[in-house]
Amino acid sequence: MSRRGNQAADSSVIRIPPNKYIHILDNNLNIKNIVLGPVTFVKKEHETVIKGPENMIVLPPDHYCIVANPVVCENQVAKRNEFDEFQIRFGREEIRQSKDYPEPFPLYPGEELVKDITPFKVVENNTALIIRAKNDFEDKHSGDKWLFPGPAVYVPKIDEEIEKQINAYVIQQNHALKIKALRDTIVKKIPRRAGEIWLEREQGMYLPSVDEEVITSMEGRVLTDKKAISLRATASFKDIYGINRSAGEEWLVTKEMAEVHIRDVYEEFVAEVRLTTLAKNQYCVVIDPVGKNGKPQFGKRELRKGEQSFFLKPGETLKSGIQLVRVLSEHQSLLLQAREDFMDESKKRPAGSKWMIEGPRDYVPPVEVDILEERQSIPLDENEGIYVRNMKTGEVRTVKNQVYRLTADEMLWEKELTDELEELLAYQSGSGGFGPVVVQESKSERPEIRRDKTRAITFRAPHNSAVQLFDYKAKKSRIVFGPDLVMLEPYEEISILRLSGDVPKKENQLKNLALLLGPDFMIDQIIVETSDHARLFLKLAYNWRFQINKQDPKTYEKIFAVSDFIGETCKTLASRIRGAVSGVTFDQFHKRSTEIIQTAVFGKEKEFLIKTNNLLITSVDIQGFEPVEASTRQSLEMSIKLAIDISSKAQEDRAKHEAEQAEQRAKGERDKQAIDDQAEAEKKRIELFKLEAESASVETTGKAIAIAKAHAEAASINGKAELEQATLQVNAIQIKQKEELEILKKRYEAEEHHNQSMMELEVNTQKQLAEIEAAKFKKTIDSLGKETLISMAKAGPAAQAKLLAGLGLKGYMIIDAKNPINLFNTAQGMIASPQGQMSVPENTPQLSALTWVYLCLLYTSD
Repeated sequence: MSRRGNQAADSSVIRIPPNKYIHILDNNLNIKNIVLGPVTFVKKEHETVIKGPENMIVLPPDHYCIVANPVVCENQVAKRNEFDEFQIRFGREEIRQSKDYPEPFPLYPGEELVKDITPFKVVENNTALIIRAKNDFEDKHSGDKWLFPGPAVYVPKIDEEIEKQINAYVIQQNHALKIKALRDTIVKKIPRRAGEIWLEREQGMYLPSVDEEVITSMEGRVLTDKKAISLRATASFKDIYGINRSAGEEWLVTKEMAEVHIRDVYEEFVAEVRLTTLAKNQYCVVIDPVGKNGKPQFGKRELRKGEQSFFLKPGETLKSGIQLVRVLSEHQSLLLQAREDFMDESKKRPAGSKWMIEGPRDYVPPVEVDILEERQSIPLDENEGIYVRNMKTGEVRTVKNQVYRLTADEMLWEKELTDELEELLAYQSGSGGFGPVVVQESKSERPEIRRDKTRAITFRAPHNSAVQLFDYKAKKSRIVFGPDLVMLEPYEEISILRLSGDVPKKENQLKNLALLLGPDFMIDQIIVETSDHARLFLKLAYNWRFQINKQDPKTYEKIFAVSDFIGETCKTLASRIRGAVSGVTFDQFHKRSTEIIQTAVFGKEKEFLIKTNNLLITSVDIQGFEPVEASTRQSLEMSIKLAIDISSKAQEDRAKHEAEQAEQRAKGERDKQAIDDQAEAEKKRIELFKLEAESASVETTGKAIAIAKAHAEAASINGKAELEQATLQVNAIQIKQKEELEILKKRYEAEEHHNQSMMELEVNTQKQLAEIEAAKFKKTIDSLGKETLISMAKAGPAAQAKLLAGLGLKGYMIIDAKNPINLFNTAQGMIASPQGQMSVPENTPQLSALTWVYLCLLYTSD
């Protein structure tokens, strides 16, 4: 209850304004009454105000409200019962409209406003309300639904309610609505059964009834001269074109039937069919063509040639699509086969027969004929060939050195080779050379080999070699000597040589197709044992060649008698050498190793011939040997070291003896030379005495002359010497100055060149830095924008001015650690501006916030 209601309940006099009311409870009679304003109500002691004052309900035009438990009114006057109480319809609701209640009205005791003042529902054009009956009334039953279409104003009734509002569907051009009947109904004078589905094709607005459900909007497919659609019937019905369709039937809809086709409810889209167009040089074969009765002719074929265009009907397919007419040149031909009996140009062709047609011509095969393959004439050089098999006799032959065209009964035959032989042919026929191939343990590393197996296999036998070919059909072999080109016949294969390799020799280490005849060498390492049981490793090299006569088959047929001639030869020679070494001691073998081994191999002859395969060993060389046991090796090393020490000491003693002998010889020669020198000195002393005597006699007579001449000569010599010295000094000074001048010139040129280079480098550097800074500044300016730059320029001075104005400063002094105090210019700024704000000189540096705070502490405002 409101505060005013409480005051009214507490006060005996209640003033009720206009358009307001209160509810009074008579406690004696237990009856509720209503008092309407404007009035001054004096409450009695047995009366209680239970509600109000409350505003009366005012309904604007076209508005309504819903009141629960309404009183029974007669001429808008509430009726009372025999107990003088208002007569109320409990459990009912009443809609009160503005036309029935143009004046404000109160709620009587027991009435309740369940729906506030609400405007009438305006139903616009192309919309409708679905109304549902809540109770039986008039001709309606509870649960019935009907449509209230617009444009109109819906006036609600108490026995009905709005279920929802629906909008009309727009059926555009080339569209339709798929509609389902929810119950038996009549639509546009057409009876519809519950669950029936149909299309509404009429263009415009469509408002479905309550008995209809719009499933979806169907869009039509546009048909052109080059496009059609294939449809399938899901049930038996009559289509829009008036044709009866059976369930499962397929048909084609083209532009001739309709430019736009909207798929009906019982039509299923199968595929979009494009126009098949055949040019003049094209044809196609249609499988299961549709006959004149519209039914497919299963199992039949139809040939269609250009020029023409058509749509493939349902069930029809093209064999291999659109094909070009076969145009054959003079080197081309076609292998044909008849599918069934037919007449071919007045010639009967039984089913399964094969024949060939040759060019030049063009050819379109009938439906009874299959083209097996197109064949080309194969040009073959003298060293080229192909394998051809006759399909009637089964014979395989080699064709070479001609331009060959296969007949209808012939085909190319593929010659299969073992993987090992394929690998050797690919390696030795390629860039691998003709040497033996080392056996690879991992087959996964071998490259994939591709070869035309119908081409005759050729192999180039290298110089001074022999290749063995074996014919499995004739059970014969032949040998070809290189250099020559070997061409294999259909049943021939090249014999693979599997030779021993590595050091010491191991079996099946090398593979080769050609047997090299030598001369060549092979290296082996064997273990021998002397008579004093010293075991040694011997590394030997054998020079060999095959001794044959190429004109005599008896001699050269033996060379392939031993498959691994290297392994067998090394075993034979090793056996001989072991036998020879076992009969001598280690010291004897160490001194005469070459003689012992050569004697073991050759005996008294110079060469050793193996008659089994005519292999001739011409020489043997010992490349090295060492003991097997460590003790023997150590003894041998000590022996060798002792021999070296003895040899070194002998050479040292010999050199010492020769040095002493040379020293004694030199000493004797020195003593002899001393005696000779002493005798010569005595002779010179005698001559000296003679010269002294002569000199004494001359001295007395020519002393003055000699002195005069000596002085003159000395003066002349001194003058010449001084002149020459001065000349030399002048030349030296000139040379020195010239060299210094040249050095200075070179230095200045180098410095000038260096300075010029540095200046150019500095200029380029500054130029590039300037370009970088300019680009950076330009990008910065572009990224910030014009408005941002203006705001940034105004931000500093404006903030400082606002700070000074806020502090109320009229004068200031700029103090900065980096700038001196300018009293002359600053004094002008100490004077307050006419507006009462502090003026800031134009050249005043931007100060930090801390500096401004410091200034504020120095100067106080008025």
